[in-house]
Amino acid sequence: MQNPFYDKDIKAAIEVMKKGGVILYPTDTVWGIGCDATNPEAVEKVFKIKHREDSKALICLVDSEARLQRYVRDVPNVAWDIIELATKPVTVILDGAVNLAHNLMAEDGSVALRVTREPFSNQLCYRFQKPIVSTSANISGEPPASNFKDIAPDLLEAVDYVCTSRRQEKKPHTPSSIVRLRQNGEVEVIRR
Repeated sequence: MQNPFYDKDIKAAIEVMKKGGVILYPTDTVWGIGCDATNPEAVEKVFKIKHREDSKALICLVDSEARLQRYVRDVPNVAWDIIELATKPVTVILDGAVNLAHNLMAEDGSVALRVTREPFSNQLCYRFQKPIVSTSANISGEPPASNFKDIAPDLLEAVDYVCTSRRQEKKPHTPSSIVRLRQNGEVEVIRR
């Protein structure tokens, strides 16, 4: 890892999330606002920070396919193919979410999950041992923060911890593709 404070950064972010706090962190796509995806109070803080209606579901990151299975009743087989074959980060929306904050899921009980392969966010999820909310670091309706330098000062002040890793990056990052998968095998591409 390029950041010599990598482990310290991950430990600090985890401590904040364990206490119900909100973090800003680099992901496999854009910078994200995150929290413990199983803590409804923390999820509510994220909605307030983003000035976003809590009727909109939030994306969560996990470190592995095995972890993803703990939060969805029945993962359709096509999900594994999409996750394995994707050439860029892909978020899958799956029915039957379980063991997550109620206000994180869509009204129909579905959840948006992504297995992150990027080293920092993957290790953060792995060490936290739970899904982490990953919504773009912006006020709802504004452009997502591709790099740390793009994050609005009021967002930096609104969270409980700002990760130090990957702050120097200045390269284009884009949001993930989003694919809705239904139990009947129906696949709908929501964002390419």
